[in-house]
Amino acid sequence: MWEDAAVTDHRRMLLDTAALYFRAFHGVPDTVRSPDGQPVNAVRGLLDIIAKLVTDFEPTELVACWDDDWRPQWRVELIPSYKAHRVAQETPAGSVEEVPDLLSPQVPVIREVLGALGIPIVGAADHEADDVIGTLASHARMPVDVVTGDRDLFQLVDDARDVRVIYTGRGMSKLETLTDSALKDKYGIAPTQYADFAVMRGDASDGLPGVAGVGEKTAVSLLTTYGTLDGIIAAAADGASPMGPPVRAKILAAADYLLVAPMVVEVVRNLQLPEFDARIRPSTPEQSAALEALSEKWGLGSSLQRARSALFD
Repeated sequence: MWEDAAVTDHRRMLLDTAALYFRAFHGVPDTVRSPDGQPVNAVRGLLDIIAKLVTDFEPTELVACWDDDWRPQWRVELIPSYKAHRVAQETPAGSVEEVPDLLSPQVPVIREVLGALGIPIVGAADHEADDVIGTLASHARMPVDVVTGDRDLFQLVDDARDVRVIYTGRGMSKLETLTDSALKDKYGIAPTQYADFAVMRGDASDGLPGVAGVGEKTAVSLLTTYGTLDGIIAAAADGASPMGPPVRAKILAAADYLLVAPMVVEVVRNLQLPEFDARIRPSTPEQSAALEALSEKWGLGSSLQRARSALFD
């Protein structure tokens, strides 16, 4: 099993890269173009996001986690509706995600710029960036900040291992830093209960139906009483349990969904990942020259300069 060597004075930042470049694309006007007229709003916006994150949180390592498969077939086989509304077309190689026309050509540029900045791009076949993040966060032997707009990654929060989530859901100017206590204050549950909570609540943005009639408040109440989803299912099946008949009926009616949903919602934590060096280090003359060339080619201007200053100065 891959894992880090112990490093006590470092902090690793894991980027949910696609979530961030989608946010950048929608947050920066698509009138921002390269010298030859190609849109670079997502590229420049992502660079500005990276500059802010590195400046504010001061990581010593930075990893761009990647969706090598944004909709893994093994998850679809468990819940066919998983991300189905985001499918543009089906191909023999798998589902093609619906991506804005002006964003698609920027993704290779993003990869090129990240590489030139020395930020490793890490993905895994048949898995999402969430799973890469789950593996790296679970096996890192240093503090970790996970940057994402995906609430499912709240399940990784762990004060004992100093794993925090920097949540971008309210925008980059209103970042939330989630720890055990912050998650408890926000939802009334512990991080170890979050995946079970998410299974019951469901998530329309991911095509997860949840348990019909069970919202966040009921899910929290059930987890407070029974501890885990397994405990809730067992109580629903036990006629002598104190669970009320209406809730019992809802849990029993969702038995097939509850059998498979945890495997879809829970992030994978044991991927075999390639070796990489994520240390933030001063740039070399060769690296500076390559970045200057990219800046000129794509018109990245002040955005790339801010990212370089945050990373290298």
